[in-house]
Amino acid sequence: METAEKFGRAQANQPAFLAMSCVGLLVSAPALAQAQPPKEAKPAELGGVTVTDTAIDEGSYKTDKLDSPKATAPLVNTPRSVTVIPAQVIKDTASATLSEALRTVPGITMGAGEGGNPLGDRPFIRGFDSQASTYLDGVRDIGAQSREVFAVESIEVVKGSDSAMGGRGNAGGTLNLVTKMPTADRFVAASASYGNADYKRATLDVNQPLGDFVGVRFNAMWHDQDVAGRDALFQKRWGIAPSVKIGLTGPTSLTASYYHLETDELPDSGIPYLYTAANFPAGVTETSPARNFTTIGGRTVSVPRGAFYGLKDRDFRKTNVDNFTLRAEHDFGGVTLRNTSRYGRSSQGYVWTQPDDQQGNVYGTSAAATATAGGLVWRRANTRYSTSQGLINQTDFFGTFDTGGVKHSFAASLEYSNERSANGTYVSNALTGAAIATGSTISPRCSAAMIARYNCTTIDAPNPSDPWVSYAADGSTVQATIEKSLPRTRTLSRATTKGASLFDTITITDALLVNLGGRFDRYQTAILPGLAATATNLDRATYTREDDLWTYQAGVVFKPTAESSLYASTSTSATPPGSFLAQGSEGNAVNVTSQALTDALKVEKTKSYEIGAKANLFQESLSLTIAAFRTETKNARATAENGVVAYIGERLIKGIELGFNGNITEAWNVFGGYTYMDSKIVDGGITTTTVNGVNYFAPSVNTGKQFPNTPKHSMTAFTNYKITPAFTLGGGAIYMSKVYGGYSDTRAVTNGALVITRPFARMVPGYWRFDANASYKISDALQLQVNVNNLTNKRYYDRAFTAHYANQAPGRTAIATLSVKY
Repeated sequence: METAEKFGRAQANQPAFLAMSCVGLLVSAPALAQAQPPKEAKPAELGGVTVTDTAIDEGSYKTDKLDSPKATAPLVNTPRSVTVIPAQVIKDTASATLSEALRTVPGITMGAGEGGNPLGDRPFIRGFDSQASTYLDGVRDIGAQSREVFAVESIEVVKGSDSAMGGRGNAGGTLNLVTKMPTADRFVAASASYGNADYKRATLDVNQPLGDFVGVRFNAMWHDQDVAGRDALFQKRWGIAPSVKIGLTGPTSLTASYYHLETDELPDSGIPYLYTAANFPAGVTETSPARNFTTIGGRTVSVPRGAFYGLKDRDFRKTNVDNFTLRAEHDFGGVTLRNTSRYGRSSQGYVWTQPDDQQGNVYGTSAAATATAGGLVWRRANTRYSTSQGLINQTDFFGTFDTGGVKHSFAASLEYSNERSANGTYVSNALTGAAIATGSTISPRCSAAMIARYNCTTIDAPNPSDPWVSYAADGSTVQATIEKSLPRTRTLSRATTKGASLFDTITITDALLVNLGGRFDRYQTAILPGLAATATNLDRATYTREDDLWTYQAGVVFKPTAESSLYASTSTSATPPGSFLAQGSEGNAVNVTSQALTDALKVEKTKSYEIGAKANLFQESLSLTIAAFRTETKNARATAENGVVAYIGERLIKGIELGFNGNITEAWNVFGGYTYMDSKIVDGGITTTTVNGVNYFAPSVNTGKQFPNTPKHSMTAFTNYKITPAFTLGGGAIYMSKVYGGYSDTRAVTNGALVITRPFARMVPGYWRFDANASYKISDALQLQVNVNNLTNKRYYDRAFTAHYANQAPGRTAIATLSVKY
C-alpha cells in the first residue's frame, strides 16, 4: 500500500532561511487628503514610545486609523467597534498565525472544520461565521486556508454588520489583514525561534529603498513544529512575500507584490464528545469532550491528554496559496485615486480522521457485546481537495473637500470580481468513486473485523502508528491506493460581483459629525454539482442566482472634547445564497433541489445597532472604548414544514463591549477588553417528524437556544512593562465562558401526538489561560525574547463542532526568539 507520502503528505526539501522575525514597524495608514510625506531621519513618536530606524525598540499598542480609505475618520471618530491588532502585539505574544493573533481579541471564537466545512480559519465574530469575510489590504481574500502573519503588519477587526464596507456577507463583522509593503526606511530584520515540542521558526524582513524613487521589500518565513501536549501532530510551512514600489514618496506610485505560502501538516482529529443524542443517560442535558468517565459496559476510562485518533500513514493536509497584487495610486492634492488588482489562487487537500462521527462508541450503546459496550472510537475519514481562484479589481477615490463651511471626508469605490472554486474528495477507486474503506458500511461500526483493520481504536490508548491498510471496500482484501476523485465528480462554483459604494464623514461643527455610507452589489453565482464517477452523460445541471444587494451604514458622533466621542450608529449586511462560494458550510447556500430555481431562496439581511463612547488619554497614547450593541436577523433561512426552505428564522444578539489599547506610560503598554454577548435563536424554523407516513410538525430544537460558538463572557488582557531600558516583562490572560457547538432532542409520537423529550447540547467548558513573556535588549540591534503560552498547562478546548468533536488546545509552549535588526 502506498503511504501518505505517496498521496500528498510528503514534504519536499524546503529552503532554510538563515533568518529571523522582524520587529514589525507600524505603518501609518494613508492620509485621506494627501500622500504620505517622506520619513524624516529623526525618531518618530508612537504613543509615547520612541522608535528609531535601526534599533530594536518597542512600538505602540495603539492604532489611530484603519488602513482602508473607506474608513473616512480616525478611530476615535468612527461610530462603531473596531479593534486593531498591531505588529507589536503580534510580536510580543509570539503569534505565528491569524488564529493565534485573534485570541487577543474578546468576542471572537474559532469554529472547527468538518466535511462540509473545509479545514482552515473559521472565526466567529459576534456569533456569525466570518470565514468568508476576510480581506487582504481591503480586498476580499477568497479560499479556505490557515493564514500566516509573517508578512502582516496589522489585523483590523470591524464588529457588527459590515456589508456596506466589504460587500456580501459580513453579518457579524470583518477581518482585514494589512500586509508589509516597501517604506522609505532602510533595515534588515531577522529572527530565529526555538521551543519545546520541537518548535522551530525563522523569519526575514528586508526593506531597501533604491534611492528616493524605488523601494523593495522581501519577507520570508520557515516554520516546523509539533504541538505541545498532543501526540503525532506536526505543522510545517514556508512562505515568501516580495514587493516593489515605484514612486516611493509619491505623489504617484505603483506597487507590485507577490505572496506564496505552502503548508504540510498532520491535522488534529480532536476529541469526540462523550455522549450522542441516542445514548446520553437520564438526567444529562449536556455533553463535553470525553475525559474521565465510565462506559455503559462499566469500564473506567481516562482519556490521556495527548490522545490522537488519526493515522500517521493515512492522514495529511497540504495547502498552497498564491496572490499577485498590483496597486497604482496618485495624489491630486486633496484627493487620491487608487486602483488595486489581485489574482489569487489557493488549494488544499486532506484526508483527516473525524473521531467516531456520533456513532455512540465512546460511551457505548449496549453492554451486551464488546463492539457496543463503549470505550472505542471509529476512525471516519473526512476528505477534500479543492481549489479556489479569483480576479478582483477595486478602484478607490478618496479625499476631503468643503461645502459652505461643512467639511467632508469621503471615499467612493467601484469593484469587480470573478471567483471560481472546485471541490472534490479522495477515494479508494477514482473510476467507481468508491469511498475510502473505513467501516462505514458495517453496523455496529466497531466490529471485531473493523478493530482488526484499525478502523476503530480505543478511546484511552489510540496508536497513530497503527498499520492501517487501504482496501477497495470494507469486505474486500484487495488493497487500493488513495487518490483524487475524477474531475467530473467535483462540485464547481463561480461568482461575479459588481459593486459600488460611497462613504462620507461630515463635520458639521467641531463637536458634531455624521457618518454615512452605502453600497450596491450585483451578485451572480452558479453551482454545478458533481457527477457520479461512472456517469456517461457529462452534461452538468447548473443552478444560478442573481441578487441585487443594497446595504448601508449611518452614525452620529458627538465630541465633548477633541480626543473623545459619544456615538450612535446602525449598519446592515446582506448574505445571498451561495455567498461562501462552496468554501464553507453556509446557512444560506444555493439549493441544488427543486427549490433552487424558484423564488424560495432569498437574501438574508442582518441589522446592527450600536451606541458607545471612545476616548484617547495620556496625550493620545491610550485608547478606551465602551459600546452596547444589538444585531438582529429577521429573515434567517430555516427549514419549514416537509423540509421546505423558508425565510422565517430570527436571530438576536445583544451585548456590551469594553476595549483598551495603548500606553499608560512610556514604560507600560496594555491591550485587551471584555465582551458580554446575550444571544438567542428566536425562531429556528420547523422540524418535521414522520411516523407511518404521517408528518408531525414542531419548532426546531434550536429555537430559544444560545448561538453556537458564542460565549456569554470573554475577556483578554495583555501587558508589557519596561522594568529597565533593556529588560521588559509582560504577560496575558484569556477567559472564555462555556461555548455551545450544537443541539438535538428526542422526538416520538405517542397516542397520535408528537412528544419532544430530552433536549441535549454539545459544549466545551469555560476556561482561563495565562501567558508570560520577557525580553532583553542585548544591544541596539540584538534582542532575546522568551514566551511561555498556556503558562499553567491548562487542558482546555478552543473549538466546538456542531455534533462530533471538539478541538483540544495546545499545552504549555515555551519559545525563545533571538531577533536582530540593523
